[in-house]
Amino acid sequence: MRIIPAIDIIDGKCVRLSKGDYDTKIIYNENPLEVAKSFEAHGIEYLHLVDLDGAKSSKIVNYKILEQIATQTSLQIDFGGGLKSDEDLKIAFESGASQITGGSIAVKNRAIFEKWIAEYGSEKIILGADAKEEKVAISGWLEDSDEDLVPFIQEYQTKGIQYVICTDIAKDGMLEGPSFDLYAKILKEAHGVKLIASGGISTFDELPKLAHLGCEGTIIGKAIYEGRITLKQLENYIIRK
Repeated sequence: MRIIPAIDIIDGKCVRLSKGDYDTKIIYNENPLEVAKSFEAHGIEYLHLVDLDGAKSSKIVNYKILEQIATQTSLQIDFGGGLKSDEDLKIAFESGASQITGGSIAVKNRAIFEKWIAEYGSEKIILGADAKEEKVAISGWLEDSDEDLVPFIQEYQTKGIQYVICTDIAKDGMLEGPSFDLYAKILKEAHGVKLIASGGISTFDELPKLAHLGCEGTIIGKAIYEGRITLKQLENYIIRK
């Protein structure tokens, strides 16, 4: 299972929210590049970079930080937040993203998202299927939708999607443990999906459980910043694999 630390950006700074609520913002570091370099120094190869300003403004905002991290580390970056147009996508890839994650766009403008899958391929495009009570949530989680989570994922599998990041919003940033049951359900019903678990990771012991379920990767945010999981633990986990 791939270990994918998260850096969320507001005003160029590394922050974390709780349950996607912008009013709960905690700034952990003024320099996201410094954080990314510390991940790389511990053998981590992947990064989940989220443009929270972009998610709120519906267009890419923090692409310069993406470019900085991409050019000054060897991390493979998946980038999301506010990608709504062909131009946004072009900027993200030109700035160094290895993959992009589309969430709201996959609900609100299926035609363009399906075009991206066809144009860039399923290795480059990740479906962001964030859940609130098993319904898909969008617009930086500021809006609910009528989309049922598992059928939504299954439908995009027919369009070629392989990678899916699923965050249970009720768990995100709460350090109360991930949604094991929800992930088990997705893996059972959406056959062959490369599921990346996100939200609620609070202790190192949860990682082998997610791997045992069959998750392809896991995104870890606040647990790292709060010292619940150390970079040394992650480094040892990666080496043991």
